[in-house]
Amino acid sequence: MSAETSQTLDRGLRVLDVLAASAGGLTVTELAAALEVNRTVVYRLVSTLEQHSMVRRDARGRLHVGLGVLHIASAVHPVLRDVAGPVLRTLAEAVGHTAHLTVAEGNEALAVAVVEPSWTDFHVSYRVGTRHPLLQGAAGKAILAGRAQGPRPPYVVTLGELQTGAQGLAAPIDVDGLEGSVGIVSMGDVDERTVAEHVMRAAREVAAALAPAPPPPDEV
Repeated sequence: MSAETSQTLDRGLRVLDVLAASAGGLTVTELAAALEVNRTVVYRLVSTLEQHSMVRRDARGRLHVGLGVLHIASAVHPVLRDVAGPVLRTLAEAVGHTAHLTVAEGNEALAVAVVEPSWTDFHVSYRVGTRHPLLQGAAGKAILAGRAQGPRPPYVVTLGELQTGAQGLAAPIDVDGLEGSVGIVSMGDVDERTVAEHVMRAAREVAAALAPAPPPPDEV
């Protein structure tokens, strides 16, 4: 016998998943079709989620993920820092460059964890909370690369896109439910081949640490 689950909660979470993937928003009818449930059920789900600011309606009545989701999402950042911290420390010490974990927030890349090497005389100071467009910098472009269907580059290298003379190298994190990248930034020349191997290994380790645990076997 499998563990009991809440159908209503499951549907509510599916509402958020579907709306998050719909950039232009959805009508109630479109949302009902996507969920394969009747409109009455969707109205109740949406009404409840609106009360908690998890869903909002625009001027045309189309539904979008609400700002209440951001409050919950912000609580995830300390967890990401705790998980990624040891991996980033190993990366920074190995390559001698500032290492970071970056996640997507809308159209921006947000640095949620940063570790600077302890043994170098000079390195880039990069702050947690730094934001920049996904289309600029190695971290953002690696996240976009992770969205690509089919063959995609294992890592991205950029030069001078966020700061004159700064070189970045980042690899996407391959884990369900998270759009992110692990990377480094340096003001000097980067040994691309060597550093890329370390960065890709770190991205795999972070992904493995963040991957959901497999569900327990059904009880007999």
